[in-house]
Amino acid sequence: MGAPRPPVGVDPMRHATLRQMQIFEAVARSLSFSDAARSMGLTQPAVSLQIKQLEGLSELKLFEQVGRTLGLTPAGEVLLDHVRTILGAVRDAEEAMDALKGARAGLLRIGVVSMAKYFAPAVLSAFTASHPGVDLALTVANREQILDLMAENSLDVFLMGRPPVEPPVEALAFATNPMVMVAPPNHPLLERRLCLGDLAQETFLLREPGSGTRMLLEKLLSDAGLTPRRSYEMSSNETIKQAVMAGMGVSLLSRHTMGLELSVGRLRELTVEGLPIERHWYVVTRRGKRLLPVAEALVRFLRDEGAALIERATFGA
Repeated sequence: MGAPRPPVGVDPMRHATLRQMQIFEAVARSLSFSDAARSMGLTQPAVSLQIKQLEGLSELKLFEQVGRTLGLTPAGEVLLDHVRTILGAVRDAEEAMDALKGARAGLLRIGVVSMAKYFAPAVLSAFTASHPGVDLALTVANREQILDLMAENSLDVFLMGRPPVEPPVEALAFATNPMVMVAPPNHPLLERRLCLGDLAQETFLLREPGSGTRMLLEKLLSDAGLTPRRSYEMSSNETIKQAVMAGMGVSLLSRHTMGLELSVGRLRELTVEGLPIERHWYVVTRRGKRLLPVAEALVRFLRDEGAALIERATFGA
């Protein structure tokens, strides 16, 4: 479905949304729909749809494909200059409003699930660089402990992979979270395309009960009708990674927890039908809780910058 037609006599580009401009700028910067989708925490079809709607409003092609290379058309080059000016003005306005509301100072108490600890410092460092008056109190814990802290209403903001049903919360997805099956670099199944049944004889390395990763793996195996031949329970992602590298078994982990190990070949992804599972990272707050200006500023920052910062922190992209 194309973009709705504006009333006669109205400049169509006035109906372009800020989100469409952000997506267009991301595609123009990376010259890749898939890279732009990943950096913004969207699917590639969603990005393609927004670009198509923007082209409908402008009545001009913005990108052209030459062989396997994506490039900007002359119209796209012109639009990019204006879009970057607009987005820069929006950032300036947000910063001015933050300053007026006191969003540049204060104590921000953040709870982070253990799986997010690999990128949280880099993301929060970027936030404090633009908000130098903000002090952070960071708590890293497993999912059950984070839910207890949420129920106690003792922290301001939470970063996690799956929002709870209780207590009631407001949750904003700000980045994708790909879950992959990993094995040691000498695993005999590495060069094959697998189904889950091919892993029936493998030893699975699991987090403790209550862990979101464990619940996801158990559901994955249950849906496939598999019962692990053997499993070992471990209390941290670090221990699981070391155990996989030592050849003790395979495990389902977030790609964002092992950027270094994957880049140097100490861990390898198995090619399994249905994987990776594309989940999301969420910034979560208690519903009805009045947020401090600094907390609101962090939510906006993660919405706009979080996905790209996670990719850079994990893969140096």
